[in-house]
Amino acid sequence: MMMDSKKRARLEAAGWKVGSVSDFLGLTEEERNYIELKLALSDLLVTSRTEADLTQKQLARRMKSSQSRVAKMESGDPAVSIDLLVKALFQTGVTSARLGSVIAESRPAYD
Repeated sequence: MMMDSKKRARLEAAGWKVGSVSDFLGLTEEERNYIELKLALSDLLVTSRTEADLTQKQLARRMKSSQSRVAKMESGDPAVSIDLLVKALFQTGVTSARLGSVIAESRPAYD
């Protein structure tokens, strides 16, 4: 989301630095894209689990995991790998085509 140019000018005139989260954290483009992809997959997991009418606990049983682990996957916890997210998505019935389209559409929101 872009900031209104007048508001940006007022903030900069008052001495504030204006930038993106990526700028603030000093992320490379690759790091930013990786984070955006993980968040897109986490969002897809919430959607697909809900569409499959599964609780977190039911999905966890299918995966031989725990409900708290599913909650971490859905919240975008940095400790969760993309590999685990993909396995969970397949357990909810997501097709390779749907997964591919989400990956293709994954773009940083603050460009």
